[in-house]
Amino acid sequence: MRVRNQVPLPRAGGEVVAALLLCISPAFAQPITPPAHYANVQLADPAKEASARALMETLRCLVCQGQSIADSDADMAADMRALVRERIERGEKPASIRDWLIARYGDYVTYDPPLSGLTWPLWLAPILLLGIGGWIARSSFRRRTR
Repeated sequence: MRVRNQVPLPRAGGEVVAALLLCISPAFAQPITPPAHYANVQLADPAKEASARALMETLRCLVCQGQSIADSDADMAADMRALVRERIERGEKPASIRDWLIARYGDYVTYDPPLSGLTWPLWLAPILLLGIGGWIARSSFRRRTR
């Protein structure tokens, strides 16, 4: 027997399934591979570790963008720390490691970008802003003394 005026039940559409998948997707974003050996382990030679640490302080974490790779907890920073320590352990010079990282990741990886056509505004802006501020202050003081 068929019942009239039966209200159809709502079906779970693609939007609901997509929303549920988006809610649980961050759980799968974490890497399942363990960090590299030298990511959080110091080198046995204190001089080499000091050299590696000094270099790591000058390199920017590409994920955090405000911390050095020595201070960052990001997985990318851990991989970069391991890479620096492994290369220092093999006897490479910090300058060549830094140059290799700059060639691979660009000037942004260093806190001290070289002067070039792209970075000259970064170097010139503080001087220009100080000059403008001095000019504004001077004109302001001149108006007050009149």
